[in-house]
Amino acid sequence: MRAPATLAVLMAAGFTAATPATNPAGEPAPAFAPTPGIYHDGWIDLDKNGRKDVYEDARAPIDARVEDLLARMSMEEKTVQLATLYGYGRVLKDPLPTAQWKAALWKDGIGNIDEMHNGWGDGRRSAYATDLRRHVWAMNEVQRFFVEQTRLGIPVDFTNEGIRGVEARGATSFPGQLGIGHTWNRALVRRMGRITGIEARALGYTNVYAPILDVARDQRWGRMEEVYGEDPYLVSRLGVEMVKGLQQDFTVAATAKHFAVYSANKGAREGMARTDPQVAPREVEEIFLPPFAAAIREAGLLGVMSSYNDYDGVPVTGSHYWLTERLRGDFGFRGYVVSDSEAVEFLHTKHGVAADAKDAVRQAVEAGLNIRTNFTPPEDYVLPMRAALADGSLAIATVDDRVRDVLRVKFTLGLFDRPYVDDAQASARLVNSEEHREVALQAARESLVLLKNAAAALPLRKDLKTVAIIGPNADDGRYSHRHYGPSGGHVVTVLEGVRAKLGPRAEVRHKGVEIAGDNWPAIEILPEPLSAIEQAGIDEAVRAATGADVAVVVLGDGDRTVGESLSRTSLDLPGRQLELLRAVHATGTPVVLVLINGRPMSINWADAHVPAILEAWFPGDQGGTAIADALFGDYNPGGKLTVTFPKSAGQIPFNFPTKPNAQWEGEKSRVNGALYTFGHGLSYTTFDYANLRIAPRRIPANGSVEVSVDVRNTGRVAGDEVVQLYTRDLVGSVTTYEKNLRGFERIHLAPGQTRTVRFRLTPEDLALWDRRMRRVVEPGMFRMMIGAGSEDIRQQGEFEVQP
Repeated sequence: MRAPATLAVLMAAGFTAATPATNPAGEPAPAFAPTPGIYHDGWIDLDKNGRKDVYEDARAPIDARVEDLLARMSMEEKTVQLATLYGYGRVLKDPLPTAQWKAALWKDGIGNIDEMHNGWGDGRRSAYATDLRRHVWAMNEVQRFFVEQTRLGIPVDFTNEGIRGVEARGATSFPGQLGIGHTWNRALVRRMGRITGIEARALGYTNVYAPILDVARDQRWGRMEEVYGEDPYLVSRLGVEMVKGLQQDFTVAATAKHFAVYSANKGAREGMARTDPQVAPREVEEIFLPPFAAAIREAGLLGVMSSYNDYDGVPVTGSHYWLTERLRGDFGFRGYVVSDSEAVEFLHTKHGVAADAKDAVRQAVEAGLNIRTNFTPPEDYVLPMRAALADGSLAIATVDDRVRDVLRVKFTLGLFDRPYVDDAQASARLVNSEEHREVALQAARESLVLLKNAAAALPLRKDLKTVAIIGPNADDGRYSHRHYGPSGGHVVTVLEGVRAKLGPRAEVRHKGVEIAGDNWPAIEILPEPLSAIEQAGIDEAVRAATGADVAVVVLGDGDRTVGESLSRTSLDLPGRQLELLRAVHATGTPVVLVLINGRPMSINWADAHVPAILEAWFPGDQGGTAIADALFGDYNPGGKLTVTFPKSAGQIPFNFPTKPNAQWEGEKSRVNGALYTFGHGLSYTTFDYANLRIAPRRIPANGSVEVSVDVRNTGRVAGDEVVQLYTRDLVGSVTTYEKNLRGFERIHLAPGQTRTVRFRLTPEDLALWDRRMRRVVEPGMFRMMIGAGSEDIRQQGEFEVQP
């Protein structure tokens, strides 16, 4: 195995170097004097023996380099390659190498360092996090310690988060992953992955923890904001593109999370309750595993994060079935697996399947875990592992296998040949460049979903004299600096975006109230009167709205209401936001509702009374510009829902896809129907579908079907349409879903323009898990449906799979 494109591409971009940069002015003298003698033309004498060994030869096959290095490693050097050292301000106490490092556990190396100088944790104010040039130098200095001061010179893999841009101060800020899902734009997702990857490598990070391939099935779940959606096909297609973009030219490794069956915890609970998923085996295969299988098989995914939870009583991180038989055996995974924080410890402390820490470590290593990643010192993992090796309960051959995977990824990324960032100035020009910000703005625009637009209330006229911008998210950009992505950039809020759009001609008023307010969430079940402060805030908003030409009310989520370990018991607008909306509406001023949020919300009153509703999710630093563009007609929103909006949390589980009649809505004792269905999304124009063509109409089980349809823009303005293809197996040996998303294409059409959209259905698109849990294509009739949403089918036809 070779990675021939890696070094040439990275060298040409100016990202990587074989030798470290010189000490910049103002920085302290290094703890260890440089050793320039180990750097040669085309290779580094990593083991300092004066000759080029196989593992130091960039022309040698990667597997040969791995085996040569592994044979040289001591037990101590092997075991440290299986641990994470969390970066400065997390676990590591030093921002730069010190003399004490020669006595630390990592004197023999370390597998990876996570979140080093990335602007999070106690080190977020460090100059090495906030000053890009000093950041690059510091990352090189840390890497230099491992290259020059350890016996074998094994470079460290710098890992970092990156689901909406790499987690670093000043990096390009994209919308949250849920918003990206709503673009339905595969090319855009790949471009976003590429930008994230090259910015990460330019900052010294070589492994990005993205994408999240969880399929969300419960809208109450706190991490709903971090997924692409609720459908496995859509998550698979976008996930594959993100991995391909990140890993293009092996710029960085992509580490997808969270494997496996993570997003179905009992009652959507989070925190310590990440356990006991309520999912049948066939649903696991049909819903939760396809995105990981696709990312590995189609994109060569190099990293996977194992999840906290169990499945059917067996914790995933201690399961040979999940981490070896399925991940490596069935899917063909050749990268390395990291644990999600305390997943190893939980084998003992929560799941109760390990007697002590040593037993938990042994189980994880034997299951197939490569690197333990947690916010505690690496000794907590490495020392019990060494004890297990010493007493014979863990075989050194098993450790060797795990180390092989880690080394293979490091060689693939070119770390042994060019371990440093070459040019901090080039990195500064690249990171958050104007070109990258334009892509982020495109992503913010395309993530917008027009949920409602009665009587063409939108777009607004630009000659309005007074616009009231009201609500807790009207002028608050903190949503763009959430965890797992960039921080520190300037956020264009909705207020700022509207002001920039209208200029000095319009008076823009605003007033915000708290997202959650006092005594939340208790007030969801024990209502209480508004406090004096809350009433005063609403009164001020009413005064701002009174007499305005229009009131744009910006509501949704904040740091207290959605995110990791922030699941909910209700889907209603948190806190006093509904009271605010109703009071503004009562002024008689026309109202437009904008949602900035991380999960579907049961906005029933708004849907009944507010003429126009624009869903923006968490749109990134450029969000206010994108929203203003859509409000005033400079951009025609074309996103479609990748999640179902229930009318009430009492309807949950309520999602797509679903089995026949499993979500039958005919009972008179309950609220029926979705507020907005999967695939829904309006436009300022209209589209017509015609001339469905299916060929051939009869195929063998291993055959494919070509499908095409003509889509025409029948309105007056240009716009995007997301053409969606669904299938239904009409008669099968097992019950199958009513509709299976099996194709989608986002297209842009000028007024009057027609485009033929083509799809190809392969055997994989038609297969099911039969009664013996075999993946097969069964003979029979299939219905094919094309439309603008799962409940907006415009064309359909049938074809037959013959015996």
